[in-house]
Amino acid sequence: MNRTALVTGGYGGIGRAVVRKLLSQGFHVFAVDLKPSVKNLPEEISGSDGKLIGIVADVSDFDSCRSMAEQVSAAGLGEVDTIVNNAGITRDSLISKMDYSMWDSVIRVDLYSMFNVTKQFVQSMIDKKFGRIINISSISREGNVGQCNYAAAKAGVVGFTKALSRELARYNITSNAISPGLVDTEILNSMPRDVLEKMIRKIPAGRLAKPEEVAALVSYLASDEAGYVNGEVLNINGAFFF
Repeated sequence: MNRTALVTGGYGGIGRAVVRKLLSQGFHVFAVDLKPSVKNLPEEISGSDGKLIGIVADVSDFDSCRSMAEQVSAAGLGEVDTIVNNAGITRDSLISKMDYSMWDSVIRVDLYSMFNVTKQFVQSMIDKKFGRIINISSISREGNVGQCNYAAAKAGVVGFTKALSRELARYNITSNAISPGLVDTEILNSMPRDVLEKMIRKIPAGRLAKPEEVAALVSYLASDEAGYVNGEVLNINGAFFF
């Protein structure tokens, strides 16, 4: 397989699982993260078929993403034909107590990043007449108490995905969103344990999703077999809905 993927938030729980899955399928992968330790990821994930490079970048900043794209180009692993826009943060608060920085940081990381990253590679996909763009939304896009910022951003991800799919379908480029429910990652550490356990009890499946289960869905959407799946939002939440 001669494919090259870029995964944002590549050092986090879902991101790392996606990186590992794509590598196992022969993709060359760029893992992008704000954490400097992302550069050590190639040493932590071994025995894969593809090559892995970690790049430090701030996906909320356009200039940082432009610099990241220059590093990708200089690496010589081929043009990126698969983007997994996975980076995301939460800053939960009731809106009466939410300050501007809590709103702004979530919108910038979770929504602005969609444009900042995709813009760097979309023209080469158009020229190649092939591409896969996979954006990670959330069940919270439906609205959740204390998450006005996160819900707005993740709903925006869906709108971005659908508009992009209509623009790019003629070039054999698909754009889809994945909407996970509660996933067993470090992002849940900020949630009080009793609140988390109460939410788990409401999930018909009776458990959290595994990052590897989300990665498997990413893998499918990135495959040739998913070429006619376009503009969709795929839920993965164990039958849990707000």
